[in-house]
Amino acid sequence: MVIVLGNEKGGSGKSTTAMHLTVGLLRDGYRVGAIDLDARQATLAGYIAARETFVRTKGVALALPRVLTVERSEEDSRSAAEADERARFGAALDALSRDCEIIVIDCPGSDTFLSRLGHAHADTLITPINDSFVDFAMLAKVDPDNRDVVHPSIYSEMVWQARKARFARDRGRIDWIVMRNRLGAVAARNKRDVGASLQTLARRIGFRTVKGFGERVIFRELFLQGLTLMDVREAGLGIALGMSHVAARAEVRALIGAIRKPPPAAPMDLPAAGCQAAGQAG
Repeated sequence: MVIVLGNEKGGSGKSTTAMHLTVGLLRDGYRVGAIDLDARQATLAGYIAARETFVRTKGVALALPRVLTVERSEEDSRSAAEADERARFGAALDALSRDCEIIVIDCPGSDTFLSRLGHAHADTLITPINDSFVDFAMLAKVDPDNRDVVHPSIYSEMVWQARKARFARDRGRIDWIVMRNRLGAVAARNKRDVGASLQTLARRIGFRTVKGFGERVIFRELFLQGLTLMDVREAGLGIALGMSHVAARAEVRALIGAIRKPPPAAPMDLPAAGCQAAGQAG
């Protein structure tokens, strides 16, 4: 199963979501691999590398995924570059598919061939957006007077093309989830308007909406050590879990629960080699 985190706007929490999904699924008993398609920023790959360092230096046993980064091609012509990137992406996907039940792919926050390739291989596409009309514009243009959806955005059109490519390749379908991040606790008018517009657009272009993560400082604090909210007790950080942390863990579990996935395979059915090593494709 392939879960893709994608949109074309930075700062929406894609890599944080990808990491928490990866660790949460590992803790649920799945063998999970990760692919970072943004080798220039390498946020997810760097996150996992920090986790590996923490495990090694602190001697704490934490679940580790195998992660591969896919570099952009340096070929001169567009056709040669796309062929090269397609081969690199395919090699990374094949390498992880041998051992992993679920592969989480983190796409760059821009329109690239690798990003479009990743979208077209998704079983589940998760698009995190901040809960405002600034980020909603990535999905559709909205009439400023009555908040009606005028037409889908370029990104939504790209997802439609990815869905067609996926269906043409193997008759597979992409389950698209739009995740509303940084939801405010107060029932403000903007929150209601964004929610209403999302529901209208969801019926029009076919996605589900789920509640994402709140704006919490602990997400940023854990990043440097490669940790997630699920690791706080095992990592021995001495952090007392308050109600805010408990609520944040519940948000992660709710997102994982919203993904339509098969149960993890029994241990005796899995390959002997686990998804535990880091590497790079291309």
